[in-house]
Amino acid sequence: MASAGAYKRLNKEYLQLQKDPPEFAIAKPSERNILEWHYIITGPPDTPYHNGQYYGTLHFPADYPFKPPSIKMCTPSGRFQCNTRLCLSISDFHPKSWNPSWQVSTILTGLVSFMTSEEMTTGGLSTSHAARVMYARDSRASNLKNSTFVREFPEICEENRVHVAAQDAATQKLRETSGTKEMEGSAVQNLEHAQAQLQGTGGGVTKLLVGAGVLIVILVLGRLLGES
Repeated sequence: MASAGAYKRLNKEYLQLQKDPPEFAIAKPSERNILEWHYIITGPPDTPYHNGQYYGTLHFPADYPFKPPSIKMCTPSGRFQCNTRLCLSISDFHPKSWNPSWQVSTILTGLVSFMTSEEMTTGGLSTSHAARVMYARDSRASNLKNSTFVREFPEICEENRVHVAAQDAATQKLRETSGTKEMEGSAVQNLEHAQAQLQGTGGGVTKLLVGAGVLIVILVLGRLLGES
């Protein structure tokens, strides 16, 4: 249970966060326990996390602000292990370096800064740029599978469902377009092969015209399928 001082301080910080949130982050306390906070970091531009959505938790001690919170990230990112306490100067791993004047906004700003660096720590991961881009792309779909995220951020879940549906539709369209191009390329190769075989043979012109007609039909069908 939170002390009176912690309760007052965290309520005050929540009001401040609503008025002036830190860049790339939002956070709020659980309705059931003011010591349990839930945050979302939006990946900054010019990083492999760009437009990714990273959900995590802050667990404050009962005597906050005199001791720091534990920090976890729950969304796969390629930067941090999921659901693992992170060793940061602003976390409970380093109570001696904690400054009671620091706030939730300070913690979130520090977490974003550390995330976009390559400094290693307990709970950190070293993965490729491409892997982190992939995790960013899939982050909203991943969060929709997290029951705690769904409970704490119902309005953002609605936005995520729209985003994921649009993303899936675009991916499917790309696959269909790619398939159509492959079919067209195969048809052209087949006709070129037929031309080579018919050169110098009797009746070759007639057969070649038939082959060209088949190619045209295939190309038209491919275009129609790609546009549907």
